[in-house]
Amino acid sequence: MLPPDRTVRQRIIELLADTRMSSYQLAQRLGIAERQVEEHLPHIIKSLARNRMRRFVLEPATCFDCGFVFRGRKKLTRPGRCPVCRSEGISAPRYGIDSVKERAERLDSHTASE
Repeated sequence: MLPPDRTVRQRIIELLADTRMSSYQLAQRLGIAERQVEEHLPHIIKSLARNRMRRFVLEPATCFDCGFVFRGRKKLTRPGRCPVCRSEGISAPRYGIDSVKERAERLDSHTASE
């Protein structure tokens, strides 16, 4: 359990560090509404943009029926319907925060192994 003396945004950042979670999963862990999580995310992205050591990562939503990936979507919420097949069965986008240093080390080790 996360310490209660931290703000909601600080707790979201801690939960997203080096992992991926949907807004529903975050809401469950924090004990708040999913919409509240989605309202905090733009502010978190903005504050992380100033931090060169961390980077916000968005794994886009995907249609279960046709596999369409919502790559260019600006909104952070789950889409209502697939533009290709019109299905409403869509996975939730997942969010994460990666450490830039760790990412650079992974890239270095990956290139060295090739």
